[in-house]
Amino acid sequence: MITKEKILNKTHYGINIYAFILRQFYPNATVLSLHGRECSVTCNPYNQDKETLLVSIVNNCATHKDDEILDFHGDVFDFAQLYFQCNNQTELLQKINKVMHLRIDTEETKECNYIEQEDTTWYVKCSFYKAPVMNVFPSKELKLSEIYDLITSNTYESVTNHLRTITDPKEKRKYKAKHFDYVTFSGTFTKRNDDDLIKHSLLMTIDLDHLENLNQTREMLLKDEYFETELLFKSPSGDGLKWIIKIDLEQATHQEYYTAVSNYLEQQYNIKVDASGKDISRACFLCYDSEAYINPRHTTK
Repeated sequence: MITKEKILNKTHYGINIYAFILRQFYPNATVLSLHGRECSVTCNPYNQDKETLLVSIVNNCATHKDDEILDFHGDVFDFAQLYFQCNNQTELLQKINKVMHLRIDTEETKECNYIEQEDTTWYVKCSFYKAPVMNVFPSKELKLSEIYDLITSNTYESVTNHLRTITDPKEKRKYKAKHFDYVTFSGTFTKRNDDDLIKHSLLMTIDLDHLENLNQTREMLLKDEYFETELLFKSPSGDGLKWIIKIDLEQATHQEYYTAVSNYLEQQYNIKVDASGKDISRACFLCYDSEAYINPRHTTK
């Protein structure tokens, strides 16, 4: 059964639901900036797009109010109902679960059959490196859920926002290399070098840069029938995506998979992938994206 509590657990207390809905009205804007348990004031599509909407987390549930309209207030499910216009609460919860790819119903089906199933839990760990990028020695190992928490929190919000104000490409590269922490999604290493791999994570990072329609591409990747998304977030520049998928090294090598996925994306979606990203020790900078997606199986406690 899909419940409010399960949805809140999958959407950072409902903050990601607000972000998803507001993004439909303001696709090219940073719709929410979370600071602690409160968001900066943002535009309200239900008040003539004025910057009067305040979103905050109260008792582990995201809520809203409007600075001008005194009776415009409620929790995230009230706000979602305004947008989706569902007939009842059950339909609303199902709609949120579907459009945000939470897969709560899929998880419950698996739970019902757990007695007959063997333990197929997939534990993923990646190496984490402190900035600058010249530092090639990891400081710790992180689970995918921990990386997701860093991306969706305000940890990298300041450096991400500043990077996007820099117009000179050379200065932008220098700033990113100096100020952004990074991870090697494809595994753990003693040193960031393919020859120093400790254990492959069975993850691969696909960099999609300079996308003409970022939101449309994001939805296509989440719905792709061949590759299941493990993690998906906006690139530091803001005009690209980092797509993290699972691969099967018993079927092909890491490099062969990279070539195959690159060819698939070009043929299926007309998206070209930079061939330079094929190294197992490929560095991936961490940035701020409150709307990042993570496969729910990585958030299971």
